[in-house]
Amino acid sequence: QVQLVESGGGLVQAGGSVRLSCAASGRTLSSYFMGWFRQAPGKEREFVAAINWSGGHTYYADSVKGRFTISRDNVKNTVYLQMNSLKPEDTAVYYCAARRGASGDFASWGQGTQVTVSS
Repeated sequence: QVQLVESGGGLVQAGGSVRLSCAASGRTLSSYFMGWFRQAPGKEREFVAAINWSGGHTYYADSVKGRFTISRDNVKNTVYLQMNSLKPEDTAVYYCAARRGASGDFASWGQGTQVTVSS
């Protein structure tokens, strides 16, 4: 099973930008369909973005479309989430996740990284 470690979170002002990274180990990242999720205090975890194995197809939640960009570098075994025009409501713990297939549950999860957007 692939191991995932997120990094890049922190405190940022509204309107600012942050780039999250998700480094994979134990397996080749190119074998996995990857996603980013987030969980705000008192709320359920929600989907943010996903990317297919080659990076040729990406998917976004409506709330982040046009502001966030998911990408991957299969040589570096890393997935990224570039977050621009951040809003206070983007404050959450962000998790990356991996699955083998194009559908179904994400089987592997990272520990999460906190992003806090101040107004």
